Amino acid sequence: MSAPASSTQEIPQAGDMPRHVAIIMDGNGRWAQRRRLPRIAGHRRGAEAVRATVRACAERGIRHLTLFAFSSENWRRPAEEVALLLRLFKSALQNEVDKLHANGVRLRVVGDTRRFDPKLRKLIDSGEELTAHNSSLTLTIAANYGGRWDLLQAMTRLIKEQPGLTEVTEDHLAPYLAMSYAPEPDLFIRTGGEQRISNFLLWQLAYTELYFTDSLWPDFDGAALDRAIASYRSRERRFGRTSEQLEETKRPEVA
Repeated sequence: MSAPASSTQEIPQAGDMPRHVAIIMDGNGRWAQRRRLPRIAGHRRGAEAVRATVRACAERGIRHLTLFAFSSENWRRPAEEVALLLRLFKSALQNEVDKLHANGVRLRVVGDTRRFDPKLRKLIDSGEELTAHNSSLTLTIAANYGGRWDLLQAMTRLIKEQPGLTEVTEDHLAPYLAMSYAPEPDLFIRTGGEQRISNFLLWQLAYTELYFTDSLWPDFDGAALDRAIASYRSRERRFGRTSEQLEETKRPEVA
């Protein structure tokens, strides 16, 4: 199956509801600290917000949801917290995959999973295999993922498989990107008040609408998602065109 067209080459179909929402789930630790709770409490509450967001996206007809669960830079955190995050990831796979499957959700995990222990890698593989033919919503978890890693691994695979190339185009590279199966995100959300993309989907976010909220991830719910979608709907997505050109595309044709 060919990769979806890049927004720098073709104008994607736009609608009132984003096809693909990508989220950096920030603020678990601060949520816990403000309540004088251990950071683990924030991460556990954050897992509940994931369930609610998956459900809310499915109810609204969003076809792709991508969550940045663990970045390649998160290994720099204290070893105890890293181990905790990986245990939570394991637990979520053990407890949630059957529920995702029952609701027609397809699970994908992108990132350099070679650093994970064999049990975690097996859970990832079995979860992807079980849900492979589901089509109501594709839930992608970015784990040990980084946008620069994605571009480098794609280029490395391209060179290995097509060594005779003298010039690389987007069409050559796109199928090797980690999320070649999905359209580029229409809406990017970051919770927690920070306003940066932190090495997330560097290629794919080229024309994505960015939405930042002070809400901490454990507090994110369907109402918060609706506010982000309302902001998305208020944007004029020109993809290099002028406002006048955009208006012309909206005018009904006269017979």
